[in-house]
Amino acid sequence: MKSIKFIDLFCGIGGIRLGIEKAGFECVFSCDINAECRKTYFNNFNEMPQDDIKKISESDIPDFDILCAGFPCQPFSISGKQKGFDDDRGTLFFEICRFIKAKQPQVVLLENVKHLVHHDKGRTLSIMLEKLSVLGYNVEWKLLNALDFGVPQNRERIVIIASKSHRFDFNRIKIAERKTLIDFLDSKGEFEFLTECEYTLIENPKIQKQSGLCFAGYRNKTIRKAGVRPGTEHLSRVHKQPNRIYSVMGTHPTLPSQESSGRFWILTTDNRVRKLTIDECYRIMGFPENFIRVATLSEQYKQIGNSVCVPMITAVAEAIETQFFSKDIKVVYRRDAFRTVATNL
Repeated sequence: MKSIKFIDLFCGIGGIRLGIEKAGFECVFSCDINAECRKTYFNNFNEMPQDDIKKISESDIPDFDILCAGFPCQPFSISGKQKGFDDDRGTLFFEICRFIKAKQPQVVLLENVKHLVHHDKGRTLSIMLEKLSVLGYNVEWKLLNALDFGVPQNRERIVIIASKSHRFDFNRIKIAERKTLIDFLDSKGEFEFLTECEYTLIENPKIQKQSGLCFAGYRNKTIRKAGVRPGTEHLSRVHKQPNRIYSVMGTHPTLPSQESSGRFWILTTDNRVRKLTIDECYRIMGFPENFIRVATLSEQYKQIGNSVCVPMITAVAEAIETQFFSKDIKVVYRRDAFRTVATNL
């Protein structure tokens, strides 16, 4: 059986590639404008990605079956200025469309932040979906959470799947049993602990049913003073997490790319508060233990925060293989749903 080939646009440090390759697909091209990310990518895949996508000609890319792109999320993120298409990075989606139009891959896999769904009251996402439809694709999207793929991180991301043949069925993605943070932590190491006077714990912390988070306390450090509601003084202005402390008996909130100093605080089973290590950050993103990291520590925190949950991508890739590339599928037209679906014979 011929190998299924994919390209890795806006590849970062290779999170999507790790996930896709686990499903047995072959990468034939990669690009990313960030020099530090390209170095890390090269050290792990022995391939130096090309840089600025705007300077890459469609004719220079080999043929492929799947286009993968974790395109820049900052223009749509709730942690950014949310300029969308008014941000140069936001227009990079149309560079993806340029490659799709020229190469006509069978499947397109796009990943971005959850807030893309709500950006500009939903108009931004509607424009993207319409553009893919005009290019001749059947488009489906869904918010997926890393929690459902075997890692203890409440990390919701939108995944868009577009196909030339029929619509993708997200309900057929295999999910895994949810995990807690305690099983992903280092037992030994040079941990950075807070002293008891540096934090306040709350009584009887409870695990949130949907997210699995267990908010246990906060650092005694006020970031904001003006214009804040009572009880929220310990939250930061940007992504509201660096002062919060979460119990290791629950899950961890989304690792953001803005937190270059790694201020992620956890309450351990012996009732002490320490910082999550960079090794643990990579682990709760599903990266392998042998992943090579060559950047500075602050750059590593940014790189892993910008990446993807590897097991989630693998599960999506396996569903893509089953629904679009397996020999044992047929297309069935369901009048009740007014759409085409793929089912196993």
